[in-house]
Amino acid sequence: MKPTNIRNFAIIAHIDHGKSTLADQLMALTQTVSERDQQAQLLDDMAVEQAHGVTVKSRTVRNFYTDSDGQEYEYNLIDTPGHVDFAYEVSKSLAASDGAILLVDATQGVQAQTVANFRLAQANHLAILPVVNKIDSPAADIERTIAQIRQLSPALATVDPLRISAKTGQGVPAVLAAIKDVFPAPTGSTVAPLKALVFDSLYDSFKGVIAYVRLAAGTLTPGMDNLLMANATTFTNKAIGAFTPDMTPVSQLGVGEVGYVVTGLKDPQALRVGDTLTSQSEPTAQPFPGYQPAQSLVFAGFYPKNKKIRELTLAIEKLALNDSSFHFQAEVSEALGPGVRCGFLGIFHLQIIRERLVTEYGLDVLTTAPNVTYRVHLKGVEQPKLINNPINFPDFDQIEMTEEPLVKATITTPNDLLGAVMQLADAHKGQLVDMGNQGDLIELQYRLPLAEIAYDFFNTLKSLTHGYATLTTAFDGYDLADVVKVEVHLNYARVDALSFIVHRADAPDVAQQLVHKLKYVVPRKLYPMPAQAVVEGKPLARVDIPPLRKNAAVNGEQRSVSKKQALLRRQSVNKRQAAHSDLQLSQEVFNAILDLSL
Repeated sequence: MKPTNIRNFAIIAHIDHGKSTLADQLMALTQTVSERDQQAQLLDDMAVEQAHGVTVKSRTVRNFYTDSDGQEYEYNLIDTPGHVDFAYEVSKSLAASDGAILLVDATQGVQAQTVANFRLAQANHLAILPVVNKIDSPAADIERTIAQIRQLSPALATVDPLRISAKTGQGVPAVLAAIKDVFPAPTGSTVAPLKALVFDSLYDSFKGVIAYVRLAAGTLTPGMDNLLMANATTFTNKAIGAFTPDMTPVSQLGVGEVGYVVTGLKDPQALRVGDTLTSQSEPTAQPFPGYQPAQSLVFAGFYPKNKKIRELTLAIEKLALNDSSFHFQAEVSEALGPGVRCGFLGIFHLQIIRERLVTEYGLDVLTTAPNVTYRVHLKGVEQPKLINNPINFPDFDQIEMTEEPLVKATITTPNDLLGAVMQLADAHKGQLVDMGNQGDLIELQYRLPLAEIAYDFFNTLKSLTHGYATLTTAFDGYDLADVVKVEVHLNYARVDALSFIVHRADAPDVAQQLVHKLKYVVPRKLYPMPAQAVVEGKPLARVDIPPLRKNAAVNGEQRSVSKKQALLRRQSVNKRQAAHSDLQLSQEVFNAILDLSL
């Protein structure tokens, strides 16, 4: 296909505004998939995507469109996620695109994530095609939605968005016709050295690393000797192809086209998303600058329940290849043994990774309580120490001061729910920075400790506002914080994997909540077992986990003194042995920490 007849574009929108449904309609109208193969949410084929009803991974599909003049065009659609935790996936998709369909739900109007993704598209200098969806809904307010779109940018001030129903297909043919007129054709020389952007990847057990590429110059053919420029990795590709939406081999890929390369590389670390793929014999002189690495905000430990640490490590390496915003490193816990410390963009991202380990690799893992990265200044040490694992938090007598990460949070909410939203932010130690209007919504700017919103803030906000409020966050540096490490002792033995960081003022209440929850989730023994929450060497709370049978020292049975003393001796021996043995902890024990009012 000639570059002049190619269009590469993405669909950007807030979650549930109809991205995947519109993608299905575009594929159906261009006959990319046969009627027999059509199914709802065709691009959301991962088990976790279907279970949660959201797009997690960006997907690519090639469509062929013939206009009214009989001219054929190649439309390469890159679908994108909408959930706030997967904004990095959106940025990767936009880097491989020349245009973006800005899809807005007429029943909800412009939402915070719509604005965030629109700004990403602007930063990538993409042409914008605004489209209003769900116009057939009784709750649709089309004129209000169009007014909100026009307020996004001076470039959209006079635009007339297309009006469609992705569900019924109404107006979708007009979108197909507008794509070739609004979005520019790719530029690049077909005779220049090969230069392709690696914008995504996956790992196949049989084929090795498979790179998703968008060609900027030259031609790519099967069996070609290729070079990945970031790490100077060389290989002879095994096959190339396009997404239709399944992987389909092709004889060549040209300028502007999007496809895949079977590298045959078996090391998941050999390829970096954002890398430049070129020819070994004639490499390009100017590689792509690469992507800005995603910054993990939330950290948690994964430990295999069946002690298969090698299988867990390999699975995580493959997931990290397919998800470049997911980071990891090995760690060892005294209580749980070897595991992996993982970094995520948010709690929902953590949940998706954990579910993918189960559904795709058959690995069930124990997950420690999520935490953030603290900057700890030690006495007599000039450089601060970054701590993202409570196990490694220094002793209190070594610490000069501690800084915690903050985020700039933008919350949009209907006016009648403003008071409840502000109370929620205040309860999570938020500092109000600014307040303004965004159409019919109130926009609040807060500075919030990341640890305060890491776990359940977003879900609580959605529940409190019946789904109408939205949240976007950006890292906003560090600030001083009076925080302490809460250690958990079970049967007088410290369980390092259960440690967590909390503000000092909250520590007494949190400690009381924790030990009372542990009373019901820690596996019981044949004798009473104390559970303690310890801060700076001092127990703040204690509860005795009851035994599986009556305690010899307190039961009401009439026994001889010698028999009772024998029972007490056996229990004492068991206690001493158990205090130093491996504790069998379930996920419910870690969930007890997650459920605290942190």
